[in-house]
Amino acid sequence: MKQSQNKNNEMQHGLSLLVNDDFRRFLDNDVLPLRGLDAETFWHELTLLIDDLAPVNRQLLTTRARLQQQIDQWHKEQQGQPMDVAEYESFLREIGYLVQAGDDFTVSTDNVDEEIAQLAGPQLVVPLKNARFALNAVNARWGSVYDAFYGTDVIAHSEQDLAGGHNTQRGQQVIAKAKDFLDNTFPLDEGSHHDVTSYVVYYHHILAFFADGHQTGLKTPCQFVALNGQKAEPESILLKNNGLHVEIKFDRNGKNGIHDKANIDDIIIESALTTIMDCEDSVAAVDAEDKLEIYQNWLGLMQGTLETRFEKDGETHTRRMNPDRIFTDLENETYCVSARSLMLIRNVGHLMESDLIQDSNGDFVPEGIIDAVVTALIGALDLEREKGLSNSRTGSIYIVKPKMHGPEEVAFSCELFSRVEQLLGLAKNTLKIGIMDEERRTTLNLKECIRMAQERVVFINTGFLDRTGDEIHTSMQAGAFLPKDQIKAQAWIGAYEDRNVDMGLQCGLQGRAQIGKGMWAMPDEMSAMMKTKIAHPKAGANTAWVPSPTAATLHALHYHQVDVFAEQEKIKQRAPVTFTDLLRIPVIQPGQALSADIIEREIENNVQGLLGYVVRWVEAGIGCSKVPDINNTALMEDRATLRISSQHLANWLLHGICNKNQLMAVMERMAKVVDEQNKNTPDYQPMAPAGMTANEHSSFAFNAAKDLIFKGTEQPNGYTEPLLHTYRVRAKAAAKE
Repeated sequence: MKQSQNKNNEMQHGLSLLVNDDFRRFLDNDVLPLRGLDAETFWHELTLLIDDLAPVNRQLLTTRARLQQQIDQWHKEQQGQPMDVAEYESFLREIGYLVQAGDDFTVSTDNVDEEIAQLAGPQLVVPLKNARFALNAVNARWGSVYDAFYGTDVIAHSEQDLAGGHNTQRGQQVIAKAKDFLDNTFPLDEGSHHDVTSYVVYYHHILAFFADGHQTGLKTPCQFVALNGQKAEPESILLKNNGLHVEIKFDRNGKNGIHDKANIDDIIIESALTTIMDCEDSVAAVDAEDKLEIYQNWLGLMQGTLETRFEKDGETHTRRMNPDRIFTDLENETYCVSARSLMLIRNVGHLMESDLIQDSNGDFVPEGIIDAVVTALIGALDLEREKGLSNSRTGSIYIVKPKMHGPEEVAFSCELFSRVEQLLGLAKNTLKIGIMDEERRTTLNLKECIRMAQERVVFINTGFLDRTGDEIHTSMQAGAFLPKDQIKAQAWIGAYEDRNVDMGLQCGLQGRAQIGKGMWAMPDEMSAMMKTKIAHPKAGANTAWVPSPTAATLHALHYHQVDVFAEQEKIKQRAPVTFTDLLRIPVIQPGQALSADIIEREIENNVQGLLGYVVRWVEAGIGCSKVPDINNTALMEDRATLRISSQHLANWLLHGICNKNQLMAVMERMAKVVDEQNKNTPDYQPMAPAGMTANEHSSFAFNAAKDLIFKGTEQPNGYTEPLLHTYRVRAKAAAKE
């Protein structure tokens, strides 16, 4: 760790901070001059901010620990007794875990971009540490329906498809399925898009011609909004449904157009309306070197200059941000549509501290404070842009804040954002906040959490994995939890999902903010996604997470099928979720025994997934990737998956569902499975070398996984970051020796 030890340098900047040299140079030379900020003043004001807020951050963590100790003790005292939900609720109120909900209110967030406030569509979450992934995501605002149908299992694959080369028969199936989409979304006044031989623009209307010479228009003419090319022979026409654009491209000589009677070469649709650039669960950032890489990528995105080069099929490709898409509207005026996903940035939570800065007491500074300052500082560059590839058109910077526990922590984040605005000379409430409803204390106090951020909130969402991980840790002493699949079927999870939407609507988020749902974790299982994930817009969520640009294009079709805002109006009329369901802990009930086979399979599933993720995180610094599960199904994993797996195993170990020897035997067996799954990965470090027993493993990854299980009950809120960071730092140091 390189940090400035030069007291003269500290005096020059008015510092009582000890700052990493590379970090200081990055801000002083690459960022602050772009904002016209004086370095000495910046560092002085930052010192004051840290001196004021770092102790508050640490006190909030102390409160978390105190509440957990009290809950643990209550459950120990209740052991062997039937669960009395009313008594439990009373206890949680007594200790301040539950707060009294106040009067109804409506959020007042303003200057919110339409992608968040008025539109409904998919959302990507991407590790900001990976520049190529970040660019793929920001450019995923538009996607080819033809490519999404052809390249996935939405249309069943045959042996011929898998043999390689273009399959004409499959291509025809793709065209037919795409025409079905047009018929359902943009129906003609008469007939079907399947039978159209040409499209022309006549005045303000689309005319579709058939083989027999007769013509028709759209059933809803106002769905046609713009075109490219000549009206008599357009290159493309732009349609709009539920606020989302769809472009039909024509090319009689194109790869697809040559086979289509109307010469439609492709259908391009708005897909990922928003993307969360992630500094948290999907990245492995353990030191100043890693954080600088993240901040530099954010700077490139905010300046519109980020580029990456990569090799594919023997050729070098360059990826950069797409320029806006330009059409001509019905009045012959320019019609400009963004070609880039609106970017939010997810900071880290309150837990971890960073070696970027030490405060006046010599303590590392909470990483969340540094994230807020630096990502806002860089994000402000976008607000001053007069031309080029802008992000927000309303003058806002969108920061998603994860893993907050209750209203007090949300209020602290808002105070932090206010101080950052003052530090950077930004208008009040420029920094908007996304509240991730993934911790139990936030779920139970969601109304008051939103109240604390009512001038800033632009996002609430649900996430099964982290929420379940926190449910297990919070109730660790309550008893042994059900197997994971059974946990999903319990009343509390449905109550959690519904109440999030209910509370968002009750607090007036409709038309001002996103109400989101969680990730589809199987990027190769798109047919199943199309059958399942339509439930999210039907549940009133105006966004939901998807694992890839292709998944975003497919999920976007759901938002053409479902008018989310109409669904929200219906949901407002339903009876609210009972608080009792939220407090029912999904533990194994007396007399509800698990067979030895079920126990063994559950342990294997948890251990294999844990090892498969940890080995990439610790050894390769990969925070998010497709990790094969025990059945070799690729799952898009991040730390949330690891949290639930490790906490579930720790809980079963605590309550005697399994024992240490059994777990170690499974770990040794699953290490070999994971090694085999990764045998073709370059520079992979096996966890189970031949002839070595589990207790002899020297693998950083294997030992990290052991600690995550066997020290799971003592990890703060069941989080995996402290142990992962420790072992990743050791692995990086060993690699440099």
